[in-house]
Amino acid sequence: MKKYCLAAALSMACLAPAAHADTLLGLYVGVDAWQADNSGSFADRGNMQSFNFDDETFTSYYAALEHPIPLVPNIKLKYTELELNGNTTISGDGFTFDGSTFKPGTDATAMTDFSHVDYILYYEIFDNDLVSIDLGVNAKQFDGEVVVTGDINTSDGQGDTVTETVDFSGFIPLVYGRAEVGLPLTGLSVFFEGSLLAIDDSKVQDYQAGIAWELIDNLAVDVAIKAGYRQMTLELDDIDDIYTDLDASGPFAGIQVHF
Repeated sequence: MKKYCLAAALSMACLAPAAHADTLLGLYVGVDAWQADNSGSFADRGNMQSFNFDDETFTSYYAALEHPIPLVPNIKLKYTELELNGNTTISGDGFTFDGSTFKPGTDATAMTDFSHVDYILYYEIFDNDLVSIDLGVNAKQFDGEVVVTGDINTSDGQGDTVTETVDFSGFIPLVYGRAEVGLPLTGLSVFFEGSLLAIDDSKVQDYQAGIAWELIDNLAVDVAIKAGYRQMTLELDDIDDIYTDLDASGPFAGIQVHF
């Protein structure tokens, strides 16, 4: 997915003008490093099992193309790495995953890949030097896997260690919004960006808030560094037979270039 996102960013870069930012097209590209504290549970059927996930540093890449064509939305592509790895002691009567029941009281490990791409279409509702507001829709695409390793009971009553893998994919539709307010004469701005879904038993929210500082501001290119806090909740109900209740949150820092 990283290759797809970077390729898209480079393709859009070819469309952007070399100077006079926003005269015809505006291209934003950026990268963030996100230090996330991770927790939660998952299943492919029945009761979900909680795991003690490791804290991780994830990377996000994004590119956004803005244009002056009326009624045609702007587009933003964003790839977020989200590989959660952890362990647990199986609770209750055991944990059934991909047809195998892992024995209660034994240790199990999980390696999961919930990395995804956001396909965002949005309109600039308000945009000037001090305030900007964007509203639109987001299709969050997952194409990953969950791997569980642990002990199961065999037919002869002896324990055996197995590894079960479930692949999954799907799109999650969300509402998207972004707002930024500049602080005059400082080069600083504060921003909020988020996507949200709450339908039936599914709840997905992905938001970040922080502050940006513009290091370079001229007719050809703007460069800003930013830092803040990002929180993601994934309560997925039967997304390609996967159920989750996951949370990842923590500080992030990044750089953005505007052509």
